[in-house]
Amino acid sequence: MTRSNPNTTQPKSGFGIGTLAGAALVAGFGIWLAFGDKLSEHSAVSPALAGAGAAAAEFSPEQRSAIEGIVKEYLIENPEILFEVQSALESKLAKEEAERTKTLVSSHAKEIYRSPGAPVAGNPDGDITVVEFFDYNCGYCKRGLADIAKLIESDDRVRVVFKEYPILREESEQAARVALAAGLQGKYWEVHRDMMATRGLVNEAVGLKIAEKHGLDLEKLKADMKGSAVQGELDRVKALTKTLSINGTPHFLIGDRAIGGAPENLHEMLAKHVAELRQEGCTYC
Repeated sequence: MTRSNPNTTQPKSGFGIGTLAGAALVAGFGIWLAFGDKLSEHSAVSPALAGAGAAAAEFSPEQRSAIEGIVKEYLIENPEILFEVQSALESKLAKEEAERTKTLVSSHAKEIYRSPGAPVAGNPDGDITVVEFFDYNCGYCKRGLADIAKLIESDDRVRVVFKEYPILREESEQAARVALAAGLQGKYWEVHRDMMATRGLVNEAVGLKIAEKHGLDLEKLKADMKGSAVQGELDRVKALTKTLSINGTPHFLIGDRAIGGAPENLHEMLAKHVAELRQEGCTYC
């Protein structure tokens, strides 16, 4: 996933040494609780401090030293526990994020899936909608183009909504305006696809050249680029991304499920979600 800084990318997953160190501290406290009898060999523990809810501030220097020694010894002997803690943390965070996404999507479903100004490709009356937030100068978005095209071509019941989210540079907004204006002439998907397939910087000049290739009225297009319809759609998407806390591209929503970035198996993931939602039912997508 590409974030607002064009030189910064979001890794797929994983935590750094700092996270593991923090996990060690958390694990260490649990280990101390589990080995309370061993701790008593090193220093006396009052009944008030023996409970699981004892505050760290209440430990005496001797108790702290004993705890640190036990934790260090245990972690050296069992370093794999750090990865177990990391895995558990990742699972917990993923579950919390999924629940958060469900709540937000449910509350803003119309804006996400049925906004009248949003460009659509595929079957406009499709039974399942896939939404993509993207930037024309995002390398990951460009990589995902083939997967989106494949989904549209292989599933005649899918509907794809595009959310123009030009966050990387000024030229990205120029390109977004060209695409949205092209949509007012019925050529959004054609222009979008060609701009996304363009190597290098995509800006107004590139967009206008592509629009001309597709036979659009360039004078009307340029006027529409500055018009209220185009500006309104850009403003709506910007407000929506703020509400949904989307700060990178590409970002996909399918029902109440999200995919951040463009994984190598993007098409398979999208197709899987679409198939599952067809079977389960989706009231707003």
